[in-house]
Amino acid sequence: MQGVVVVEEQVVFSFDALCRALGAGADEVQALVAEGLLEPAGHGPEDWRFGGTALARARTALRLARELDLGLAGAALVMDLLAEIEALRSRLRPG
Repeated sequence: MQGVVVVEEQVVFSFDALCRALGAGADEVQALVAEGLLEPAGHGPEDWRFGGTALARARTALRLARELDLGLAGAALVMDLLAEIEALRSRLRPG
């Protein structure tokens, strides 16, 4: 397995820690928040806290934005559509 990182949902990242984990600049992470891709607790970057799932979500958004040249707004739309597809699939599954 290449580059697999498992992060438990109980993990909490500060703004700086999330930037480091992503290898992203503060401006990129702030843009993820502005686009609604990440929803931190707290009032501003100095006290934002992100749950463990934010790391995977941010990585996916940044990868979509870069590899498909979508920008963050486009990545947000793609991620919303993927979530909707998954919700519909789960409704169709028996049990």
